[in-house]
Amino acid sequence: MEKTMARAGVREWIDLAVLAVPTMLLAMDATVLYLAVPHLSADLRPSDAELLWIVDSYGFLVAGFLVTMGTLGDRIGRRRLLVIGASAFAAASVLAAFAPSPLFLIIARGLLGVAGATLGPSTLALISTMFPSNQRALAISLWATCFSAGIALGPIVGGVLLEWFWWGSVFLLAVPFMAVLVLTAPFLLPEYRDPAAGKLDLASVFLSLAAVLPVIYGIKQHGGVVGGVSIAVGLIAGWLFVSRQRRLADPLLDLRMFGSRSFSVALMALVFTMTAIGGVYLFVTQYFQLVQRFTPLVAGLWLMPSAVVLVLSSLVTPRLAARFAPAHVVGVALVLAALGFAALAFAGGLLGVVAGFSLVYLGVGPLMALGTDLVIGAAPPEKAGSAAAMSETAMEFGIALGVGVLGVVGTAVATDGEPLLQASAASFTHGLNVVAAVAAAMTGALAVLVLGLLRQRSPGDS
Repeated sequence: MEKTMARAGVREWIDLAVLAVPTMLLAMDATVLYLAVPHLSADLRPSDAELLWIVDSYGFLVAGFLVTMGTLGDRIGRRRLLVIGASAFAAASVLAAFAPSPLFLIIARGLLGVAGATLGPSTLALISTMFPSNQRALAISLWATCFSAGIALGPIVGGVLLEWFWWGSVFLLAVPFMAVLVLTAPFLLPEYRDPAAGKLDLASVFLSLAAVLPVIYGIKQHGGVVGGVSIAVGLIAGWLFVSRQRRLADPLLDLRMFGSRSFSVALMALVFTMTAIGGVYLFVTQYFQLVQRFTPLVAGLWLMPSAVVLVLSSLVTPRLAARFAPAHVVGVALVLAALGFAALAFAGGLLGVVAGFSLVYLGVGPLMALGTDLVIGAAPPEKAGSAAAMSETAMEFGIALGVGVLGVVGTAVATDGEPLLQASAASFTHGLNVVAAVAAAMTGALAVLVLGLLRQRSPGDS
């Protein structure tokens, strides 16, 4: 049974600290592999296509299953789903750590994605019901800070581990933390579920996956007959999914949430900004090793400035949101990110790359924190899991799409039919510049759209 409180107490803030563990590890697993790419490539010898699948299969399957898992948590209990997901995440991490082949690692990363899809919506949904509206923004901002810290710290922690251990050690990091969560969650965290929720519609689950995964596969085929057919199949499945949700009394995804302009615009901003981040991040992390020839540890240390900026910018977001309109905060954040991408587009040396990437993260922090709060705040409490899933889907799908699409663009520019890891320093830097230029144009246009759309929202819109 859910309860309404005037103000959260010490217990709720302790619970928030407990929820920070899976949040940070979920984000870390999306980026911890980046600095390990040269090491696992030397060991497993994947092709360029296999390498991209190893990197982004996790994010794609997280995105594919988030809506299902968010709605499932509303039905069976958000704490229960969190414990199940944490257990599965630990098991899949062990499989990935000892993968003997590229295909095995791709499958293990996919299983990690399915398990990871249970963690984000469960933590966000629990937060939304643990804290009243006057404290929810701060709590979600702290959640977003943990998520941001995980993204930023992934390569840094990975670099430290790779200095002393083999590439599989980056996956084992999650195991002890997930074990602690599984053991303590039943005693520390409250349980919330929607008592009026209906049964999970399995046909909708199938259609949601059939809409996301074929489109992704088609994009990775770089067009052609197979790619075109795959994208068409995904779009048809998406149309069928939407049609079915409109007819169901208890839909997997309540489409009425999209009637809120804040909800829709925030999702749009999250998707396309994280698409830009996903593509550029892949090249920036590899730049330190392939162009500057740094060890993983040194490369991770050079990412520290951007990591610090990302965390600090996320932390100041609640104060900014209390003084300025959401349109102004999100719009300015996107402008800063666009300027950072533009700086990377012209960067030719180490300091230019570090400065440009730090400026990108200065804009990304407020966007992630405020965007997530706008999405959650637009949904009723009983739909918190579903809304949280949409927010997570936007970010995870955006990151994975950036790797899949912009990664292909950058690879085509940086190579001439040769493996990406064998590209010359000048060619690789040129690939980074082109990807950053695309990202700058994308986020700049998005800033204009967001400012216009949020300013024009109706008074009754949330």
